[in-house]
Order: sequence, then C-alpha cells, then structure tokens
Amino acid sequence: MSRRLNLLVLLCGSLLLIPGAGAGSVTALLRDNGKALLNPGMGWTMHFYSNVPEHYGSKLEPSDTLEWFEGCSVIYLRLPWAFLEPSEGEFHWSVIDTPAQRWISQGKKVAFRFTTSENWLEYATPRWVEEAGAKMVRYNFPTGPAPDGAVADPVFDDPVYLAKLRNFLRAAGERYSGNPDVAFIDVGTFGLWGEGHTLMTQKLTPEENERLARLHVDLHKEFFPDTQLVISDDVIGPETPGADFPLMRYCRERGVSLRDDSILVQAGEKAYFHAELAQAFWPSLPVVLEHEHYGNSLASGAWDPEILLRAIEQYHASYMSIHWWPEIEWRANIDVIRAANRRLGYRIVAAEVTYPEKIVPGESFGISLRIGNAGVAPPYRDLFPAYTVVDANGGIVGVLTDETLNVRHLPVGAPGQVPFQEHVSRLVLDARAPVVKPGKYTLLFSIGRRDGNPEIQLPHDGADSRGRIPLGEIEIIE
Repeated sequence: MSRRLNLLVLLCGSLLLIPGAGAGSVTALLRDNGKALLNPGMGWTMHFYSNVPEHYGSKLEPSDTLEWFEGCSVIYLRLPWAFLEPSEGEFHWSVIDTPAQRWISQGKKVAFRFTTSENWLEYATPRWVEEAGAKMVRYNFPTGPAPDGAVADPVFDDPVYLAKLRNFLRAAGERYSGNPDVAFIDVGTFGLWGEGHTLMTQKLTPEENERLARLHVDLHKEFFPDTQLVISDDVIGPETPGADFPLMRYCRERGVSLRDDSILVQAGEKAYFHAELAQAFWPSLPVVLEHEHYGNSLASGAWDPEILLRAIEQYHASYMSIHWWPEIEWRANIDVIRAANRRLGYRIVAAEVTYPEKIVPGESFGISLRIGNAGVAPPYRDLFPAYTVVDANGGIVGVLTDETLNVRHLPVGAPGQVPFQEHVSRLVLDARAPVVKPGKYTLLFSIGRRDGNPEIQLPHDGADSRGRIPLGEIEIIE
C-alpha cells in the first residue's frame, strides 16, 4: 500500500484497511456480509423427485435451478428402482441425468436415493424381478399384508431380489461413484420409502432388522465406495431415543452418515428424536436433515421456524431439505431460510488479515490471520489459506499457500459466538522464475486446496470469479 493510503482509513464494501500494529504493515478487516454460501458439502437440497415424480420439481422451467432460493446447492432425486430399470438391463438414466445436469451446469451438486418399496406404487421393485423368481409380499397401506393387496413389496434378503439389485447398483455405481458432482447418496433400498420401515410386510425382530440394514449398507459401500453415503435414522425406529446403537455405530465406522427423515412431522418436543445420536456423527461426517413436507407440516400445526433453526444447531447439520413446492416454501419462510444459511454447514470468516506493505522476493515474511468457523459443522475436507499476488491486469504473480493451517479443524461455536483463532503464516515469494518485477500489486485471500486453487466461497464482499478476496495493495521491491 502507498504511504498516502497507509495514512487513511479506507472503507470499501466489507473491507476496512487500517495501518497495522507493526511498522510497515496493513490490517484488512473483513466483515461477514450475511449472505448464503454455495459451498461443497453443505446447503439446501431441493426434492426434485420426492418418491412421486411430480413432487416437487415438475412445475419448474428447465432453466430454473433455484438461483433465487438462497443457499440451494443440491438437487435431490429420490426415485423407485422400477423407474430406472423398467426392463432387466434397460436403464433409463436420463430421468435423473436431465434435471441433474441443470443444477450441475450452475456449479451445484446432485444427491440420490434409489428405493425398492413405495406405498403409492404397485411395483417399486420392478415387476420383472418378481417374474424372475423373487419372493414378494402383497399388502394394502396402511392395513398390512393381503393376498390381493394393491402393493407388492420385496423380501429384502431374497436371493433373487438381491442378485438383481446388485446388478442395478453396480450399473449406478459405474456412473456415479466418485463423481465429483454427487454430494451424497442415501442407503435407500431397505424398507418403505427407503427409511427401513417393514411393518407393512415383515414383522422383524430388532436383530433381523439390523441384519437386513447392514446387508443394504454393505451393498451401497461395495458399489459407491468413493461417495458419501447417508442412512435414515428411521432404521433404528423413528422415535427411538438414544446416543448410540450398534447399527448406527456400524454405519459410522464405515463412513456412512446420518440423515433424519423427518423433523417437524409432529409438533413441539416430538418434532425430532435423534439430535443426541447426531453427536457421534457430526464431528467427522455431514449430517442431513429433511423436514416434513412443508404443506403437511403446516396443516398439522407442527411447522415451527424456531424448531427448524434449533434442529440445525443441535444436529450440527450440513444439509437441510426443500421439501415442498419451492416457491411456496421460500416465500413463506424467507427470514428463517436466511437465518439458517448463516449457520447451516460451515462458514469460514477471515475477520482480520495483517500483511507487510512491502516484500522482497526470496525473503521470508509473515501474514497474521484472525479466522474462525461461524457455521455449525466442519467442512469435512482439507482446506488451506492462500495468498495470491496479481498485477493490474489480474495476472497471477505469486501464489502462496499455508499448509500449517487446515481450516477443516477450526472449532464451531454457538450462534453469534465465532471461536476465532490467531494464526501467523510464514511465506516466501520465490526469487527465481517466474521473474517478478518490482512494483505495486494487489494481494488476495482465499481458502482452498494445497496448490492454492480456491474451493469455497467466503462471506466477504468483493470476491473475484474464483472466490479470491482482495485485501489491498502490496509492493514488491528489489
């Protein structure tokens, strides 16, 4: 920074530049702008297909990817297996790839649940699986088994059913396992709606239920080894309290995280039951919350914005659902959605950055950083601060990453109480190629990979197209 600017307090947007505490240094004060962040591993998930294909994306124009729904980062596609493989070996992937690519083209992610049991559809598991010899149980919802029942459910460990399901999951895994555009996949092939409910067809003991759930967890781990998996809390009972269960420990040990299906089905103290269980998951795995269909929750008197926000806090949730017609839910809940966005997932805030006015190539210098996580959860990925020096044309002159600070490990705090940490980076701008000419440049700050590639948005104004935040002027001298 020039001496003239160093004598002034410069206020521009969310950036405040003041003389640093030490001689020849400048402190940039960055304000949290309060805006929603579209970052990997967090955000609102839009139920484009909520089991029934018409719910809730059918009224959206092909160009509408909910840019107006602040914080919507994921399109969630939950569909029966029968829709994706109507005949054996004949896959209709376009039913999910088409809406998925709409979101992906806007830099967003996709999530899946493939179900094999639906109460509104006669064959969620394809009819041809039964014709191949798989045992099915007919029932009427909600009364239970009936020889001429309207719905056919699989026996979830039938060998023919499992063999055909393995082939389907193998094909899905070849397309989506390790795909960087996939945020997560539910273990959804066990129980009604993929939630582990079997009371309509099979009266299982807790031991039998756990055995079947483990079987389906293992299937998903086999074919989606490189994708974040989650499982519904209902597999242990939708209202079963407790901090630990052998089945959930089994999932956690295999990297399968927790989703709560659903909160706000009931009102008050019965709005959710497994916040205590989430405490074993959230420190290392992202927790997904799904609220009840908004219109149904509203009609029953269970909808409560304060409870929704409290659930995000208590579960340390990384994801929350948009579980209704999105425009209706947005218009009725703008303030609560914005409040949720300030806490949901992670929110890395760089409150202060103090850097030298001048640096010499080849000589070590320090940058002091005051940084914290204003969200309720970690990023669950290794992220590092980087300082980029650019010329007047935006050309990159130097990229300096500090690998001694992994943002992943920043603690989380209570609302409005960011646990900031002080950190000093020791950096060197190489004196060799590429040759750096003496002169005045701009210093930018970002968070991302070890190589300095920015990966996340920060809640500060002025970011460039890659998410780098300008801090101010820095001079390179001989």
